[in-house]
Amino acid sequence: MAGSSHGHTPAAWTGVIIAFIGFCAAGAFIVMAQPVGFWASMAVVLLGGVVGGIMRMMGLGQPKDVHPVHQVTEERETASAKG
Repeated sequence: MAGSSHGHTPAAWTGVIIAFIGFCAAGAFIVMAQPVGFWASMAVVLLGGVVGGIMRMMGLGQPKDVHPVHQVTEERETASAKG
């Protein structure tokens, strides 16, 4: 994944950070036995995915034509031979 720049965009980083904060808060609320706080934190996790998706649609994500999965096999082999 490192060779394809997978996830190295502002949209990916923002979405993951928001979701991570939600997961951490949910864990804390589970330990404190606060179900309302847990479910509110799960909403924050979902918000991370929504924010990341919106940012990707705004052009802050990786374009699909650059991603190696979407390249034709011949183009991928040419790219790997160059460097």
